[in-house]
Amino acid sequence: QIAYHSDLYYNQNRTEISDYEYDMLMQEIKRIESEFPQLVTADSPTQTVQGIANSTFEKVTHTVKMESLLDAFSYEELRDFDDRVKAVSSDVQYVVETKIDGLSVALEYKQGEFIRGATRGNGFIGEDITENLKTIKNIPSKLKEKVDIIVRGEVFISKKDFDDLNEKQDEENKFANARNLAAGSLRQLDSTVTATRPLDIYIFNVQKCESINFSSHIESLKYLEKIMLDLKNFAKEKKKLWKTKV
Repeated sequence: QIAYHSDLYYNQNRTEISDYEYDMLMQEIKRIESEFPQLVTADSPTQTVQGIANSTFEKVTHTVKMESLLDAFSYEELRDFDDRVKAVSSDVQYVVETKIDGLSVALEYKQGEFIRGATRGNGFIGEDITENLKTIKNIPSKLKEKVDIIVRGEVFISKKDFDDLNEKQDEENKFANARNLAAGSLRQLDSTVTATRPLDIYIFNVQKCESINFSSHIESLKYLEKIMLDLKNFAKEKKKLWKTKV
């Protein structure tokens, strides 16, 4: 069931069940594998990153694996996560950020120039969607510094933009949800179609930057804000959330 619904979600940009129902399926398989560890296989959804690289686009091998994010559905699970972190280091501070539901991408800059963008794919190999990403206004073609860096972000369509776009559609041609529309728009073979969609991006991680050794996640985020000032959403949201402490 999970493999079927993952294929719909990640590769066909369609859904037949809600996010909650999918999450509950994942919780169930985690429970079963915890109780019967001998059933865990290498191709289990708990052991792999869902999604594949579309054969239509050129393949991109990620320099740093693009991992899935870990979910938590209760205070107990959140506390368990905190316990695991503090078992490694007791001196911990958290950065609390907005979770955006879209399509995860890696943006690569050489000497401050945007040279390539790719989907997550299976975590190791993604799709080269550079031309489509260039249509997103909040992705700067040049950074404020001539740095070699790979960053990770989530391409999405806001609820307001999605509703506005749907209002212009005929009843039979309305889009099902914003996440699928964003993912489908990025996988268009014609970038002029992508350019008509109100896509935005939320940058949340430095994947690789050999010239700078960041001492913390928050330091890397502040650096990204400094060099990617064209990302108005990034700067606006991060300033609100940086002040949050757990």
